[in-house]
Amino acid sequence: MTNLPAAKRSSAASSWRPTACILCECNCGIEVQLGGENGRQLTRFRGDRAHPASQGYACEKPQRLDYYQNGRDRLTTPLRRRDDGSFEAIDWETAISEVAERLARVRDTWGGETIFYYGGGGQGNHLPGAYATATRRVLGSRYRSSALAQEKTGEFWVAQRMIGGYTRADFEHCEVALFIGKNPWHSHSIPRARVTLREIARDDKRALIVIDPRRSETAELADIHLQVRPGCDAWLVAALAAVISQEDLVDERFVASHVDGADVVRAALGEIDVASYCARAGVDEALVRRAARRIAAAESVATMEDLGVQMNRHSTLVSYLHRLSWMLTGNFGKRGTAYLPTAMVSLAGGSSNKLSPVAGARIIGGLVPCNVIAEEILSDHPKRYRAMIVEAANPAHSLADSQRMREALRALDTVVVIDVAMSETAREADYVLPASSQFEKAEATFFNFEFPHNTFHLRRPLLDAPDGPLPEAEIHARLVEALGALSDADVAPLRAAAEEGREAFAKAFMAKVMFDARLSPLAPVLLYRTLGPKLPEGMQESAVLWGLCYRYAMQHGASLGRALAAAGVEVPSAPGELAERLFDMMLERPSGVVFAIDDWVEQWKRVGTPGHRIQLALDDMLAEMRTLAEQDGGEIGDEYPLVLSAGERRAFTANTIVRDPAWRRKDAAGALRISPDDAKRLGVGDGDRVRLRTKRAAVVVPVEVSEMMQPGHISLPNGTGTAYPNADEQAGGVAPNELTASEDRDRFAGTPWHKHVPARIELL
Repeated sequence: MTNLPAAKRSSAASSWRPTACILCECNCGIEVQLGGENGRQLTRFRGDRAHPASQGYACEKPQRLDYYQNGRDRLTTPLRRRDDGSFEAIDWETAISEVAERLARVRDTWGGETIFYYGGGGQGNHLPGAYATATRRVLGSRYRSSALAQEKTGEFWVAQRMIGGYTRADFEHCEVALFIGKNPWHSHSIPRARVTLREIARDDKRALIVIDPRRSETAELADIHLQVRPGCDAWLVAALAAVISQEDLVDERFVASHVDGADVVRAALGEIDVASYCARAGVDEALVRRAARRIAAAESVATMEDLGVQMNRHSTLVSYLHRLSWMLTGNFGKRGTAYLPTAMVSLAGGSSNKLSPVAGARIIGGLVPCNVIAEEILSDHPKRYRAMIVEAANPAHSLADSQRMREALRALDTVVVIDVAMSETAREADYVLPASSQFEKAEATFFNFEFPHNTFHLRRPLLDAPDGPLPEAEIHARLVEALGALSDADVAPLRAAAEEGREAFAKAFMAKVMFDARLSPLAPVLLYRTLGPKLPEGMQESAVLWGLCYRYAMQHGASLGRALAAAGVEVPSAPGELAERLFDMMLERPSGVVFAIDDWVEQWKRVGTPGHRIQLALDDMLAEMRTLAEQDGGEIGDEYPLVLSAGERRAFTANTIVRDPAWRRKDAAGALRISPDDAKRLGVGDGDRVRLRTKRAAVVVPVEVSEMMQPGHISLPNGTGTAYPNADEQAGGVAPNELTASEDRDRFAGTPWHKHVPARIELL
């Protein structure tokens, strides 16, 4: 666009262009206008009515996206660390050659399993993770992790064992909605979040139940707010399940037809002293019983847990106990309840069949727990991680115990960061490789959880990348080639086949790649190099989706066939032709497509446990539940009498993808929220600065007195404390993970206790 004459450039920039918001997992479809002096600013935004999932809905978050696209800390050239710690610009040929050489040396000296991979995409860019698999396979890299291992792995592990997959719920049609440790007013995660919440709250026949220690925006709308003591969710959710069992509120017909182990679980729940557990949780017993009865009486219940409990004490146990409530009351497999979505790519694997090499931590869904990464590095163990590739992620800022994570990064032989901006992790790297932004390439997300109509959005680039950055697909292709794994002889026949059309290409690709043990691991990069150039302009990075469409068509042909028919597309019978139709739709429809249409009656076929029956009795979880009776529920000492939630979602937080502090029109300094009672006790008011101390560190931070907080509970926002645009200009706010400790983690999944950090406030 920048090469157009000024008049044409102005006209092109003023047109509305479809894309998606990338600031939460919903990835709502939006339309954007470009403007500014060079036509590269994202100036106006609106919801995209043609988007099949969001249907024109958008919150205020997209209005901030230009801060991401045009950040002053944008990387535009590869960087190499000098001996004195500073960086020097180098060309791409040098960067790729040296990175490949360094990583190959680690592989050949200590083994490829000592090369650790972290990241692979954020809320809106998952295609890089697919291309990274080729680089990792060439290097023999076995161990990886991502932000999911900070949040969801305990839930994934429990769900896999109980029902054979990760469930979501139909909040748009439920009679009762239950949110546990979640504030969808800001964190979303459900379709048209604020509209849906208002609809539930305004309907006298429906009910909204919220479990949260804060009086959050969602709790303000709730019919029942169970304002639990911080960190005591396990006692509360156990009491909720116990009431359902002890008061005979169980759906006996559902349990008899679909559930194994109910008798064992009900016997364990019968041992719970509901009054005692409610007291420990700090919630009125009568209110808990009212909530349980409302859940049991409802025709349909949709539930969701999130970081408030998943980054907290007993997180995996809470994921288990939470499921008991809706499984015992029959809230699966019908409109308005839980379901197993038809996924394009499964991001929620819950299997656990290996351990990390040093700490012996459980690896769930292929992800090493984030809280043990530094421990895996800072060791003399022969299998310790020696190198790290970090892609579209910032573990030096986002993982617990930032000081120790920085120490671990500095102890590695080689650190390579692939990113858009000069993040805190990039500052610790040996090489920094600049990537195209999410709006400068074809991109997509695999957070596809809708039902019965599931959607996928392949986004077209809004802009050309500036000189310097490359799309991650190109970076990984060059690395694979520099490592000597892919030659012109491998690529030439497939390029020739692609010239003949996709039918000829499909035959050649299957024959050459799928049964070749050397080339099969390189399939994403091969597709990018051969099919990619034949795709529409700007869409080369979407080549990997062609292979995923084939896999999906073979696994879910009926779901895809119904979606094609509803879209007015001829439905062929062969899986290969189904796949080609789907891929064509993705390329042709810039606002997204429906790729699956299912029916509630098919849900039981998706249950992946023995006999397609829910497995209620997990021995380790029941044993853990029994230990609650022996604990007091508080476990806060005199030295640190407050509970800090280190990372609260607020109106102006967005992890660290938006790094420019100028976008935070409210709470620019990232205030510490405290209750009016605590403020009075301490003698502080709004704007006063205090020292916040944990066992790990101390920081100075301004105070915001908030009715949202209960006494003893304090919070800091997430996404603050980043260096922008360079290390000498610190953005407002505190980096919360300067205060957290890596050893404070769930004993089953290793997920961090970011929401339960013992702390104290000292007056300055």
